Amino acid sequence: IFSFTHFYFCRYASLYFCCAIEDQDNELLTLEVVHRYVELLDRYFGNVCELDIIFNFEKAYFILDEFIMGGEIQETSKKSAVKAIEDSDMLQEVRQRHTPDHSCVFFV
Repeated sequence: IFSFTHFYFCRYASLYFCCAIEDQDNELLTLEVVHRYVELLDRYFGNVCELDIIFNFEKAYFILDEFIMGGEIQETSKKSAVKAIEDSDMLQEVRQRHTPDHSCVFFV
């Protein structure tokens, strides 16, 4: 089942990344994508480490979704990707401030 797939492992500081790519995919482009993702994580978290990803995995996935869609790079500019992520964070904070907390309401 994996006869057409290559696996690449990359280490950045204390983080390990694994990529599975097909024969026709460009290995150097894959390594560049991983490098760019680490740069985006560094820019957002400030020297990203394993704990940043463990405790903020939803942000790490959001950053990945801003950068890659359907297996293809959708945003090449680091500034644009980080701006979209910061805008999303700001919108989330505004929603949390203006949304009442209904966690203690019981319906009978």
